[in-house]
Amino acid sequence: KMLTILRSPPPALTIMLPRQKRNSPSSLLGLSLLAAAASTRRTPVIGALALSSTASSASTSSNVCNARRLGSSDLVVSETCLGTMTFGVQNDASDAYAQLDYALSRGCNFVDTAELYPVPLTAPEYRAGATEEILGGYIERIGRARRDELVVATKIAGYFPNSPVAAARSFPNAPIDPSPDCRLDTGSVKDAVHASLRRLRTDRIDLMQVHWPDRYVPAFGMTTYHHSLRRRDEDEVPILETASALKDLIDEGKVRYIGLSNESTYGVCEWIRACEQLGIRDRIATIQNSYSLLDRRFDSELAEACDHYNIGLLPWSVLAGGLLSGKYNKRVRASGLPSTSNSRFVRFPDYMQRWHPSSASQATLDATEQYAQIALDAGMTPSELAIAFVRSRKFVEKNGSVIVGATTMEQLEQNLAPFDHGAAVELDEKVLAKIDEVHMKCRDPCCSL
Repeated sequence: KMLTILRSPPPALTIMLPRQKRNSPSSLLGLSLLAAAASTRRTPVIGALALSSTASSASTSSNVCNARRLGSSDLVVSETCLGTMTFGVQNDASDAYAQLDYALSRGCNFVDTAELYPVPLTAPEYRAGATEEILGGYIERIGRARRDELVVATKIAGYFPNSPVAAARSFPNAPIDPSPDCRLDTGSVKDAVHASLRRLRTDRIDLMQVHWPDRYVPAFGMTTYHHSLRRRDEDEVPILETASALKDLIDEGKVRYIGLSNESTYGVCEWIRACEQLGIRDRIATIQNSYSLLDRRFDSELAEACDHYNIGLLPWSVLAGGLLSGKYNKRVRASGLPSTSNSRFVRFPDYMQRWHPSSASQATLDATEQYAQIALDAGMTPSELAIAFVRSRKFVEKNGSVIVGATTMEQLEQNLAPFDHGAAVELDEKVLAKIDEVHMKCRDPCCSL
């Protein structure tokens, strides 16, 4: 359906064009998972608003920081995306609203959430869908016109037996008991999207991502495909069925574009094939996989496939859960912000163990210190180096966006600062060479077999 066009964007939002080429879930969820040709050019979209051909020049003057087209879609988004998975556990609604207000004021028009959030699932106050509810409260608070400036992305959970996430799709009724399985069949996909729409208090989801596949796939730091864990074909929901359900929702105007997450090269190619069969090839826009100085697995065949199919990367955990910020290491902490009692690895000692300073491998900790030293030598904080490196990757710079989050406003200010137009931190070839030298000593040290 046709979307209303803003007659004049609010002064707080000025789109800054992309710069020229640079120089250069919880352990429980992980166990559950173990168990188990670009489109034709369309009129650009600023946030969620379609622009007429006569209004398309607004993309050069209106106010999204370092704007780019997201993958093969016509969504124009900021270079950075606000992650929200702390909303509802580490951050309450008041904290969340303050973060959202600040991000918008800095030209960030892109927000990412999930029906599973907040995390970790083991937190006493955990309730599936709570993050979407908080974001929905904010959307209602700012009104329709400002909602239309936002690109709102959420995610539907993949295979997850006896899932509190699937149980929460009964919203606003009491959660289903006993909890059903999360699957990606037609009924589950539509139930999940309708629940997300209600919680988000919006009439459409701009980017609906599949959080992880229905089939078995090594994910969340695992690198080896274990044949014994593959389920029978008849026990896996075909990608074509999931894609077909999303097509129905696209046709109904409830979903605009499709994104993948924690997906493999095989999965990307199968999604492309399914969407081509359904006539919605141009609706595959993004993939959200882990990518950081400590996890560069995306650099190889996934980068190739996504380049050919014009799929942008939305890297998650660019700071490795906070480890790369240096705040958990006394020897490098002075260059960044200190940890607090509410910091992820202080409050949740068993969460994200591959990055947790008390359980991460020695190779991970050694590499973290070496990257911190490179940052200090270059006059940067460890966080600035980690973020600048991810920004320098073509699969982000070209058609992706960097997800950053925080638990305090001070952290958010520091994490968004590298994206400021005119003040962006750039990495020269010498710094990039030093980064690669550390990487080659032990590739992706936080990953396991």
